[in-house]
Amino acid sequence: MYQLLYNYLFTFDSKLMPKAQINMNGLPEKSILKLNGVHPDLSKLIIACSREIGSEFIVTEGLRTLERQKALLKEGATRTLKSRHLTGHAVDLAVLIDNEIRWDWPLYKVLADQVKKVAAKMKIQIVWGGDWKTFKDGPHFQLDRQFYP
Repeated sequence: MYQLLYNYLFTFDSKLMPKAQINMNGLPEKSILKLNGVHPDLSKLIIACSREIGSEFIVTEGLRTLERQKALLKEGATRTLKSRHLTGHAVDLAVLIDNEIRWDWPLYKVLADQVKKVAAKMKIQIVWGGDWKTFKDGPHFQLDRQFYP
């Protein structure tokens, strides 16, 4: 479905992604594949963000199986079996700095501000997990339940 525009070889200090295939949407092919099953509006938003922001993030999770959700619950990485990931209404993004995934909280606030800005332009209502009152989840972005039941 997505035609590769070119292959780009990254120089990595780590073995995170020794060869990343970047497609015309600005995301690594692996991230594009993780958008399979994700709601079309959310997929369009993430692709638009990659074009505007650049390759400063990757998609780590999109649509999840119930089995995966149960495993994450057991690990303490989630607190619910009613995740929007189960219906394709959520994605998790990871910030890349010098081609390495970083988990520093302030980086996710910057990413969230950028994603929200693009979402507003596209008139797509989203919720960022970092805005939740409890169990703040910086990598998590989901379509607002009020507009996407």
